[in-house]
Amino acid sequence: MNPEPAHTEPVRHHDDGRWLVQFTNRMLVVCPRCGGRALVVPLPGLAAPKYFSELFFQPRRLSCAGCGAVAEWKAEQRGTGLVGAVPGGTEDPFFGRPLWLQTRCAGHILWAYDEEHVDALAAYAAARLRERHASPPRGMLARLPVWMKSAGRRDEVLAGLETLRALARRSAPADRSDAAHERGDRPRHHGTVYFRGGPY
Repeated sequence: MNPEPAHTEPVRHHDDGRWLVQFTNRMLVVCPRCGGRALVVPLPGLAAPKYFSELFFQPRRLSCAGCGAVAEWKAEQRGTGLVGAVPGGTEDPFFGRPLWLQTRCAGHILWAYDEEHVDALAAYAAARLRERHASPPRGMLARLPVWMKSAGRRDEVLAGLETLRALARRSAPADRSDAAHERGDRPRHHGTVYFRGGPY
């Protein structure tokens, strides 16, 4: 006698309200020199930020293991304050380089900053039950485009995210996605200024 199949709960996802800027600690981008995969991270030696909002202004370094290219970014100073970067779009918010993790998906461009970002998007896309965060809708998931939230696009989005995972393991210029090029679709600065009491 065969046992009855066990009842399985639908995959549930709880949105913890993380902002997109919280995924900018490690960003895979197209190297400006060789076209291979470069890495954007906080400038070494900085103290860990006390508040995630400091990530908008934290100095960054771009480095390419393939060709040795290096660049540094610091927030523009305006009076006693700093003008922060604005995450979003298919270019990194610090150097304006195309993201390495880009692919065509459901008639759109699917992108992510790194593997952690891909995992967060995949957990949301795969869920059949999605619980909203109680805080104001400034979190990354609340601001995703409608096509990524659609149940009818779930399989396409998950397949696209698997493509991004595969791209994350590659680094040569020849491995670059045909979707990874400049579009100028970064959000414009909205005047966010961080007032500080001393040097970073």
